[in-house]
Amino acid sequence: MASTGFLEHFGDLADPRMDRQKRHSLMDVLFIAICAVICGAQSFVDMEDFGKAKLDWFGERLELANGIPSHDTFRRVFSLIEPDGFRLCFTRWAQAISEAVGGDIIALDGKCLRRSFDTATGLSAVHVLNAWSCANDFCLCQLKVDGKSNEITAMPELLKLLDIRGSVVTADALHCQKEIANQIVELGGDYVLAVKSNQPLLHEDIKLFFDDSLVEGFDVRYGFRERVDYGHGRTENRKYWAVAVGELDWFKHTDDWRSLASIACVESTRRTRESESVERRYFITSLTGIRKIATSIRCHWNVENKLHWVMDVDFDEDSCRVRADHAPQNVALLRQIAHNLIKQESSKNVSVRRKIKKAGWDNDFLARIVAGV
Repeated sequence: MASTGFLEHFGDLADPRMDRQKRHSLMDVLFIAICAVICGAQSFVDMEDFGKAKLDWFGERLELANGIPSHDTFRRVFSLIEPDGFRLCFTRWAQAISEAVGGDIIALDGKCLRRSFDTATGLSAVHVLNAWSCANDFCLCQLKVDGKSNEITAMPELLKLLDIRGSVVTADALHCQKEIANQIVELGGDYVLAVKSNQPLLHEDIKLFFDDSLVEGFDVRYGFRERVDYGHGRTENRKYWAVAVGELDWFKHTDDWRSLASIACVESTRRTRESESVERRYFITSLTGIRKIATSIRCHWNVENKLHWVMDVDFDEDSCRVRADHAPQNVALLRQIAHNLIKQESSKNVSVRRKIKKAGWDNDFLARIVAGV
């Protein structure tokens, strides 16, 4: 894993165990756990079984003075590791291996770890906020939040961890907040934020303008793009319109939103053999060019399609029953490390699921993944 800078970025992670309880080095435990998750492990027992099955392979790479750690050791370590320190190591590593220095589109969205609740203790399910790099196709940061409604208060903390200079930050309507837009601009980025009824006056003005203009015709200059996609038994037609706020003498929200440059509308028409549906969505942005605006809006869904869907389907995240102490968020971060390494592996036209299976069967392929090549 040297080529990925793994030891450089995770080597200073604080070991929470007492010295007399350390029969295995923290890096050995972490390395075995990551390899196990890459190959589909979902529990601490899986990690132990995987380590024993690959004992010869690990023996060539680790000291293993006391053999493979037990499942109780894996459970204890990941229950005790301080999540803030682990997350900081992950974020530094992810940004270090990012190929895009500027010009990235960073999509922010939350996800619930559905089986992390514990009815016996009254522990609710863990909710995390993810930052997805569209240019690099992997997660840049993951932050635990107290619940869906508290994503708003967690967003500023997440943004502080990221280098967004020259990038576009996209987020759903929950994060369409003046303070968040201001912070993104202060950090050197641009924003594209969905607008819904949580900003009632802004939403009403933008909706009325585009709804009227699409019926009666625009009386100001505007940008337009159209795209048609086919697949999964449906056809989807997307039309994008954007208007610079400087063209709108009636628009009274410019002073409220820092660097607000344009308002935008997307009309999506989905057709199948049985049905047709039309949906319009509205946005504010600090961008001006319709091409960049349309690309940013479309790329935002990568966090759902390429991260959350993959976590649920390929890593079966919602079935994970890890619950004790810090373990749920630490194991969730292990999955993000595994996913990033899998995405970094250079094989073309090979799905994540296929790579997971192949890594479990082929030691050389697993070595390629953990080496980041």
